Amino acid sequence: MTTGPGAPSSSDLGPQDGLVAQWWATGVSRIEPGIIELRGHPVQDLIGRTSFVEVIWLLLRGRLPEPGQARLLEAALVAGVDHGPQAPSIAAARMAATCGIGLNSAVATGVNMLGDVHGGAGQQCVELLTEIAEQGATEIAEQGEAEAEFEETVERIVRAWRARSRYLPGFGHRFHPHDPRRDPLLALVDRAVSDGLVRGAHLRAARAVERYLNQGRTGKKPVPMNIDGATAVIYAELGFAAPLARGLFVLSRSVGILAHAWEETGQGRRNKSPMPPSMIPVHLADQADGS
Repeated sequence: MTTGPGAPSSSDLGPQDGLVAQWWATGVSRIEPGIIELRGHPVQDLIGRTSFVEVIWLLLRGRLPEPGQARLLEAALVAGVDHGPQAPSIAAARMAATCGIGLNSAVATGVNMLGDVHGGAGQQCVELLTEIAEQGATEIAEQGEAEAEFEETVERIVRAWRARSRYLPGFGHRFHPHDPRRDPLLALVDRAVSDGLVRGAHLRAARAVERYLNQGRTGKKPVPMNIDGATAVIYAELGFAAPLARGLFVLSRSVGILAHAWEETGQGRRNKSPMPPSMIPVHLADQADGS
């Protein structure tokens, strides 16, 4: 309900006014004439004093983060910002930008490519690591779990996940034999554990999964922790719900999508296809079985 000078009094409001106000009730922001508050903080107090990453935390969590929490979140967002046209979301946005639909629609095209297979692995990895961390914590409480027992827990849970899909979220990369984003992100989490900022249970789980996946693979292509796995560690350690791992990745990758779409608009192409015009797709013979 609007308050303040010039606002209607309660006697001026009909029965439907209160119903509409409740319909859109929100704790995220308070917007009234002359008032803009974000989670109770006047926006004029945030402008120039609070970083964009801190405001993201504020809106999602309801309070401002500690400096160390903001640094970890920012690192994860920076790491996921772009992966070039090899990423379907980037390629789609660049093609869309040549079709006359406007920059906002080109960005939306790329963002809408971020689903369970491309972009959703971070959420799934948080779920995997949380299952391992919680199961490990339960077994420690019940029987004083040693490292060997923890490794058995990891193996059992990974096997269960792989029984549903041969792709394990957060591990393996079709492009990088070793994801260059992994080490700096995990180093930051190590430091946060040492500083008492986070517990480290999800970090322990992620490293245990990576060890298990690479057992007996000497001389073979490794199965590295990828960006989804490393950022999942950060999001989980910071206490973000699994679905927010996907949302935060989308927020991060949107910057790269925007940059690529904008670059493409300046290159003068129209109706850019997935391949140069000189390339002709292979024609598949009719494989109908006649039924």
